[in-house]
Amino acid sequence: MVEPGAERVDSTFVIAVLGCGAVAAIGVLSPAALAEGALATVRTVMAQLGWFYLGAVAVFLLTAVWLAVGRHGTRRLGTDDEVPEFSTLSWLAMLFSAGMGTGLMFWGVAEPITHWANPPIGEGATIEAARQALVLTDFHWGLHAWGIYCIAALCLGYFRFRHGATYLPGAPLRRGFAGRWREPAARIADLVAVLAVAFGVAGAMGMGVFQIRSGLATLLGWDPESGLVATFILVTLGVAYTASASTRLERGIQWLSATNMVLALVFLAAVLLGGPTTAIVQTWVTSVIDYAVALPGLTLALPPWDDLGPWRDEWTLTYLIWWIAWAPFVGVFVARISRGRTIREFVAGVLLVPTVFSTIWFAVLGGAALEHELQGTGEIAVHVEGSVDRALFALLEQLPGGDLLAATAMVLVFVFLVTSADSAAYVLGMVTSRGATEPPRSRKLTWGLVLGLLAATLVATNDIDVVKAVAILGAIPFTLVLVVQLGALVRALRRETRATG
Repeated sequence: MVEPGAERVDSTFVIAVLGCGAVAAIGVLSPAALAEGALATVRTVMAQLGWFYLGAVAVFLLTAVWLAVGRHGTRRLGTDDEVPEFSTLSWLAMLFSAGMGTGLMFWGVAEPITHWANPPIGEGATIEAARQALVLTDFHWGLHAWGIYCIAALCLGYFRFRHGATYLPGAPLRRGFAGRWREPAARIADLVAVLAVAFGVAGAMGMGVFQIRSGLATLLGWDPESGLVATFILVTLGVAYTASASTRLERGIQWLSATNMVLALVFLAAVLLGGPTTAIVQTWVTSVIDYAVALPGLTLALPPWDDLGPWRDEWTLTYLIWWIAWAPFVGVFVARISRGRTIREFVAGVLLVPTVFSTIWFAVLGGAALEHELQGTGEIAVHVEGSVDRALFALLEQLPGGDLLAATAMVLVFVFLVTSADSAAYVLGMVTSRGATEPPRSRKLTWGLVLGLLAATLVATNDIDVVKAVAILGAIPFTLVLVVQLGALVRALRRETRATG
């Protein structure tokens, strides 16, 4: 049932739709102007404020750990005797699928191979470069990424379930602070969050379309650069996530998330068993140990990681800001499904489980690809150099049943995309319906259309760097919102501790 007042047109909705429409229009009328503006903005911000983003993300991660192990860890997101709404398995499947499922498919092979062939430190194409490649990949996709998501979701979940606030990104500001400035600041936070979600998810959709198109080229011989094929994929995707968005959360997104996890596990097992299994297992153990050892130095930019220059901007900062772009989306969604869990349970689940799964994923896909390259049995790096969306299929061609695995991979990418777009339409509908937990169907469908138009504009550029740049534009200002949200959460937890003794 739609909540009273949710169907009224909200100013955030109008401004955000117009803003997204303006970006799409620029992309249609002058793709070069969109590409140049997005890339220039992102490069300038990274050059001037890279230190701020690295520091902010480190603070998010360390604060999440502090909240889990400290005295606030037993506080529950809800009443003190409340039980979780969803089972632990369903909860983990939903948060993981929404968080980075499509990205894992796209970069599972491409990133480790890229770092191996062109490492930021040392010579490429060596065993040591392969170990470093997996460390850097785990760093980009591990604890730091989920630390951002954890703080974003925890801030919203705490104020929603313990203080009766809405899921609006500005709600922690409204409940955590006083003064005339808080309402204007909260409304700006809501708007910035909507734009961050729209651009970030549209970017992920664009990458997914590129990858599915490459898969069809591999299996069917279709043109890997075809605009017609890309349009066909986008239309099919739009029909699928629109149908899912028309259902309730418990039916559409939950069912899709469970399907994602089953398909992902089957696919992962097939690659593990079809590849050099023993080498992959050894690679995973080694990569986890190497990641744990390198984590403090990478986090604090200590030697030898303190002078990576342009590489850090292109990879580490891009990833961190991209996760921030997804934070308002994943944060609202994860908060929505996390009622009844303690802060300790919440942080442990959000930080550890997806991180461990990510290390396994990259050890299997990236490890298999690296092993083929080191043994001289594959030409995967050549394909990655030409087009990163071709990387996964270049690996699968080396494995038994490669065509079947490629078909499974395309289905998996498609379902991940449907889940992300469906979840994003739900969250965008919620935020632009005054925080309604069941936003109007028309609002969700409108956002589904907007996401499709933005993704189409990005796909039309046919440039992965432009897609990445546009995807993180909204996150640049949202980082400040997340910092203020965290301040509101810490203040509220301390007040509650003083009140209850």
